[in-house]
Amino acid sequence: MGDHALPGTPPVPLTLRKSARARRISLRISQLDGRVTLTYPQGVPETEALSFARMKEEWIREHLLDRPDPAVVQFGQMIPIEGTERRIVPADGRRILLQGDEIAVPEGAEARRLARFLKELARDRLTGACDDYAAMLGRPYTSLTIRDTRSRWGSCSSAGGLMFSWRLILAPSEILHYVAAHEVAHLAEMNHSPAFWAQVERIFGDYKGQRRWLRDNGAQLHQYRFDAP
Repeated sequence: MGDHALPGTPPVPLTLRKSARARRISLRISQLDGRVTLTYPQGVPETEALSFARMKEEWIREHLLDRPDPAVVQFGQMIPIEGTERRIVPADGRRILLQGDEIAVPEGAEARRLARFLKELARDRLTGACDDYAAMLGRPYTSLTIRDTRSRWGSCSSAGGLMFSWRLILAPSEILHYVAAHEVAHLAEMNHSPAFWAQVERIFGDYKGQRRWLRDNGAQLHQYRFDAP
């Protein structure tokens, strides 16, 4: 892996990754931090991969401009929780409280405290949803993990382990439930065949609107930064 940049104003950093599995040169822009990764096969020279990136420079810059501006989480900031916009305000006590259109957070490392609270809330909501959908499907899962993933909202392993992005708690409730149903359906069908989508529809219902919402709005869930002091 190497680091390069497309010249210009501003320069665009590139992360190069040579992959034995890659069959062609590809570009990916992270929704989380805007990192541009250039992946190329083992037999392709680095100079050819960089030439490909230069040809795609206009496309890269357009996509970077379309990304939502980062929002550092702090007092006074608005943040969606289960799809409802809440203002972050100082709490009187030591507990985080959801109250109407506000979320009260104790002062001192409030961004990290709020992140921990949201992760636990996400785990609670996703566990409840997955329990319900697994029961409907008749297939148990073996574990449930919460992460801050860059490129996927959830996954299901062949051993029945489920993984989800905790940022789903920022989306409307039906979006979180759709992703839960999607991954639970993989317990029966480890693919995206018509049979898989039939399982999703059986346990969740019509999913097309939720799938479209994630495609159109998912990047906005990654704009919130919780690394403030």
